[in-house]
Amino acid sequence: MKFTEILEDFVFLFYPNYCRGCSESLVKGEKIICTRCMLDLPKSNYHLERDNPFYLKFSGRIPVKFVMTLFKFVKQGKVQHLLHALKYKNQPEIGVQLGRVYGADLVNEKYKDQFDVIVPVPLHESKKRKRGYNQSEEFGKGLSEVLEIPCTEKFLKRTRATSTQTKKSKLNRWENVSEVFEVEQKEELKGKRILLVDDVVTTGATLEACGQKLLEAGCGDVSIACIAATQ
Repeated sequence: MKFTEILEDFVFLFYPNYCRGCSESLVKGEKIICTRCMLDLPKSNYHLERDNPFYLKFSGRIPVKFVMTLFKFVKQGKVQHLLHALKYKNQPEIGVQLGRVYGADLVNEKYKDQFDVIVPVPLHESKKRKRGYNQSEEFGKGLSEVLEIPCTEKFLKRTRATSTQTKKSKLNRWENVSEVFEVEQKEELKGKRILLVDDVVTTGATLEACGQKLLEAGCGDVSIACIAATQ
């Protein structure tokens, strides 16, 4: 374990109201991430541009309505630091807070009435039990609070565990996830405008596989929102 991680754990033990981005104390009105870090984080602003790079990437593969991400992913940057804490250091509150932040951005740009339900990319049950939560669902919960629409895992299920996508090629990523998702409660799903959410989008193979299953099941349309996108 790196010294900075040991220091973070020590600070959190005695001073739980510290910024998850820089480990400084939060001031009144700040939650989870301080104002300075929020200003420093590299926002993508993809919700301001319909034909953004990730919308164009997905639109050639599946019919998507909107594709949006909160941040640009920079290696060794604060976004990666926050995502690592969200996924591996038992800090689901980071996902919820980032969902609230992005939800406010989407409301300001008149997206509030564009979706009926938020559907997180599911984890396999074994991985969710081990981690204790689904990081994508935590992001969805924050969005749900602000957009005032439900976030639910009941429509999409991961039928088997898959190996990590991190070092796979684009083709191997697709082969790894193409047949691992199933849609449930199809009648209730029909006609629904889905906001599919995940933590990080790289090649988009997982999101594409989920989106295809939802569209085949008869949902109205699929949009995508993620915490961060690799460049």
